[in-house]
Amino acid sequence: MYRVKEAFYTLQGEGAHQGRPAVFCRFSKCNLWTGREKDRAGAVCNFCDTDFIGVDGQNGGKFATAEELADHILAFWPPEQDNRFVVCTGGEPLLQLDEPLIEAFHARGFEVAVETNGTLPAPAGIDWLCVSPKGRAEVVITECDELKLVYPQPEAPPERFSDIRAGRHYLSPMANPLVREGNDEQKRRNTQLAMEYCMRHPKWRLSVQLHKILGID
Repeated sequence: MYRVKEAFYTLQGEGAHQGRPAVFCRFSKCNLWTGREKDRAGAVCNFCDTDFIGVDGQNGGKFATAEELADHILAFWPPEQDNRFVVCTGGEPLLQLDEPLIEAFHARGFEVAVETNGTLPAPAGIDWLCVSPKGRAEVVITECDELKLVYPQPEAPPERFSDIRAGRHYLSPMANPLVREGNDEQKRRNTQLAMEYCMRHPKWRLSVQLHKILGID
């Protein structure tokens, strides 16, 4: 059984595939925070701004088989168009994403990308793996296509992940999850800090949330 909070067709807003059309498949649940505000202060990841509780979001639901979920995702791709791209996210997608589902996506012509906190092993077959470490959580994935770090995190500075072999490195400025985007002084300050870090360490690139700038999902 797969539990999906929401699924929708949009543009990827961050990282190496920024601007690319994609179907987002947001899985329910995370292993670093319950998603409930009463638990935020004590969570390993206490800055998340995403609703991943339940299956009641846009096009969400429970899916008994990989084939059923893959067909559901396919329905959102423009008819008769190639370059199919699905982004599996969460919550934490690796709590649910498995090889049968990856194979079902591939059978329908999808390139499969995953955005994970890196605390769980990744199944075989993923086409693009983005690891985004959170707080003090131990990262078990040692190689990925993209390392995307929310910045700054006192317990997760970029230097801590120097052993991870990544094709690309991005810093994403931390926002205040409780403040509306237009009034987020914390994010403006953190954007400046991230820019300065990238200038001092050219291996890292700045990744802004294009979808929020454009006002899309």
